[in-house]
Amino acid sequence: MSVVEQYARAHVVSDAPEAQDTVPVLLRYDPEADPRSVRIGLPGPHEWAFSRDLLERGLRTPTGTGEVRIWPCGRVQAVMEFHSAQGVAVVEFEAKTLFRFLRRTYLATPVPH
Repeated sequence: MSVVEQYARAHVVSDAPEAQDTVPVLLRYDPEADPRSVRIGLPGPHEWAFSRDLLERGLRTPTGTGEVRIWPCGRVQAVMEFHSAQGVAVVEFEAKTLFRFLRRTYLATPVPH
């Protein structure tokens, strides 16, 4: 089993004038560490781990649990909301980027039955 890493760009949704428009994001899946989880790393020390199933469901219908919420936004976008003690980060992705990442994780490790 191999680690799947994919770099992506995401749009930070914010009303702050100094907020960056797009940021680099690291999508990571390590089946040795946890075959059921994916990780999303935003700039700085911000990284969230959540179930691969949550990501898949969130690309089709609004879903969320605890610190992470995901929902489709139109036909080509997906939104992720990350909650922490410092506040809430809302990030918009191209859905095809997340679908491609998911496909690569399932090639690395199929869904356990």
